[in-house]
Amino acid sequence: MSKVPSPCISVCKFKRESHCIGCSMTKAQKSAFKKLKKNAHREAFVELVVAQQAVMGHYKHWEQAYEKRCRKKKVCLSVLDGHKAA
Repeated sequence: MSKVPSPCISVCKFKRESHCIGCSMTKAQKSAFKKLKKNAHREAFVELVVAQQAVMGHYKHWEQAYEKRCRKKKVCLSVLDGHKAA
């Protein structure tokens, strides 16, 4: 199985209280994701990002862009199949 890709969608503009306007991650979160090796940990991190986006709002564009990245890498995540984090 391929590695779960980073939630980053290559926008990388940090405006919303130091959160990226593309994916909602902070620079520290982006750095932390790169250190995760196990797919289970990477997928849990993506769930965290989805929950963070739900709280912050204005990230509807992210899911479509991230799904495209996942399809390209042949990765299927339950968090993208409607089983969203709370």
